[in-house]
Amino acid sequence: MSTRSVQRRISAEDMRWPGYLRAPHDAKPTAVGLWTTATDPLGRCELVPELIAAAIYPGQAATDLVVDHLLMLADSGFLTIYQEQGSEWIALRRPLRVDARLASSNAPEPPREHSRAFAAVGGAGERARARVRAEGAERAGEWASWEREQETRQSPPRRPLLLDAPPIGCPDHPSGRREDCGPCGTYRRRHDRWLAQERYTQQVTEWEQSQQTEEVWDDEPF
Repeated sequence: MSTRSVQRRISAEDMRWPGYLRAPHDAKPTAVGLWTTATDPLGRCELVPELIAAAIYPGQAATDLVVDHLLMLADSGFLTIYQEQGSEWIALRRPLRVDARLASSNAPEPPREHSRAFAAVGGAGERARARVRAEGAERAGEWASWEREQETRQSPPRRPLLLDAPPIGCPDHPSGRREDCGPCGTYRRRHDRWLAQERYTQQVTEWEQSQQTEEVWDDEPF
């Protein structure tokens, strides 16, 4: 992500804009950073959380924070998230005013119909987060049942998946790094994806085994 060095100032009118006022208080520093630092003169940039975090919060491990804030700001109407050219992009719905001679962008223009559709489904991100929380609570109950079952079994313990998982950091930081590191972010996502896939495979295997057991009992005569 690259942005042109153009002087941009936030006006009192900008601070009174409903898209900013509706934004959660915690996300407003990120909104200001998007206005002044992370986007180009037309308020656009590619949605790469690691690079946006480095531009707004240099020297801090703020990638996850930025991801949460972007969802909040999309819900409040501060920005639009869209897909073009095989990538995801951000467009501020009210970029700061700059000299018209410098107001250019290399980012693709957001589709107008996408902006209207997004405004019509306000709160979609919050509903998605609520669904994730509900699924997390359901999974927690499943893990609790699994743990109780393991306590009653007399079989050897299962090898923890973390012992076989890929490293969480890049070759230069195999144990991860608190500061932003693009390769570390890629390796961490690969690590998390591997764990999720292995856990899901185990769950499906156990389900298949339970189905086979039920079929055996159904076939036995009374």
